[in-house]
Amino acid sequence: MAEEPGNQRYYRAPCPGCGAPVEFRSAQSTHAVCPYCQSTVVRQGDTLARTGKMAELFDDFSPLQLFASGRVQDKPFTLIGRLQYTYPGGRWTEWIASLDGDRTGVLSEDNGAYVFALPFDLQRAAPPPVDLRVGATTAFAGQSYIVTSNEQVALTSAQGELPHLPELGSPFAMVELRNDKGLVLSIDYGTAKPSAYLGRSVQLDDLQLTGLRDESAKDEKGRSFNCPNCGSPVSVNLADSKSITCGNCHSIIDLSQGIGGELKHAEQNEPVRPLIALGSVGQLQGAQWQVVGFQHRMGQEPGDDEQFGWDEYLLYNKKRGFSFLVDAEDGWSMVKPTTGAPVMAENGNTATYLNKRYQQQYAYNAETTYVAGEFYWQVERGQKTFNRDFASGGALLSMERSANELTWSSGSKIDSGVVATAFKLDAKKDLFSRGDALPVSAASGMGCGTIILVIVVIIFVLILMSNCSGSSSGYRSSGGSYGGYSSGGGHK
Repeated sequence: MAEEPGNQRYYRAPCPGCGAPVEFRSAQSTHAVCPYCQSTVVRQGDTLARTGKMAELFDDFSPLQLFASGRVQDKPFTLIGRLQYTYPGGRWTEWIASLDGDRTGVLSEDNGAYVFALPFDLQRAAPPPVDLRVGATTAFAGQSYIVTSNEQVALTSAQGELPHLPELGSPFAMVELRNDKGLVLSIDYGTAKPSAYLGRSVQLDDLQLTGLRDESAKDEKGRSFNCPNCGSPVSVNLADSKSITCGNCHSIIDLSQGIGGELKHAEQNEPVRPLIALGSVGQLQGAQWQVVGFQHRMGQEPGDDEQFGWDEYLLYNKKRGFSFLVDAEDGWSMVKPTTGAPVMAENGNTATYLNKRYQQQYAYNAETTYVAGEFYWQVERGQKTFNRDFASGGALLSMERSANELTWSSGSKIDSGVVATAFKLDAKKDLFSRGDALPVSAASGMGCGTIILVIVVIIFVLILMSNCSGSSSGYRSSGGSYGGYSSGGGHK
């Protein structure tokens, strides 16, 4: 037994694999990974037993690292372990946080942001994962939740101390539930008795973190590779990109298994040119955002032959994570994934989130038809979801549902002139103008010749957009989408 500054006691013993010292700083830790030989060891009383060898970690270039410390709810914590999981849509990381040496929490990714969660008593046996279907509502400890993700996951690698250790590579269920109060409940079926954690969204700055990785010390080696389709060099700029497109041949490249894995790709033959170029930086809502991804999507209401299209720009800010800038025929909007899940009426006509009620505007099937740039989820051409768009004045809410996941985004409308100015494109601001910019009464002051000219111009623009999108249906004249697809679940 040893003692650290601050009188926090910890346990140290030689690794049974290589003899190097292995430390246990938390009384809750049952397993650890030797930092020298990657042996997986289990603590049995005052001795360590070797149970196998851990796979190498994917380098995710996170600012977090072992032994970084901070404060949550005015309590100190230290990051003592890291778990990396894979699922069909990619991989994600969870950091194990030791609080006072007696409790452990989890700091995990949440669609470009973070969630800090603590162990949670379900007060009843966890139901079988098959009973927790996506979209269903259930209650735990008096709180109502909506199932937003139900995936088969597997542990890929680990580092440091761990409160439990599922068998490496063996799939098990991980279910996430959210509610309209912003709570995230995660149920882990990787142990004999399922464990649960309950958390909320956090900003890294608010955690007062110290001991983070030095930005200048990041090793970017290995973040470039040759396109598996055409051989052109491709560079990855985001820490956790799951997909990227080749700038030369426009192929979509799957990075979900890491650059060192097999690089699957899908060709795209009809490139779409976004109004805002990839890499552009603009000032919106008090922050500098960089355009890192772009996707064109098509939608169709059930029972309607008409299709409509819209564009989504994936924006990134180091402090705020990811947001979507949405360009639809009826206007521009800026939204980001929500931490919680709104409560939707059974008929789908209304949804309530953070005590605000929204009215449904549209319900439709959506499909991604073209992508460019890089994305923190595994984006694919032909990806399909069922969407519902809601509004409350200028406030917007959007739901997207796939087979294994339910995601929500919230935000607000934004003036087209603001968008053009933000990205220094004032000279092209007329190209940003949308249907919401023209008042209904504006036509009353026009002569017949002017009206005919406007109609001809509109028809020409619709044809041009149709050709660019690869669809003959053009853009929607009565609405659009408010949100981006953010597949990957809350902690993934």
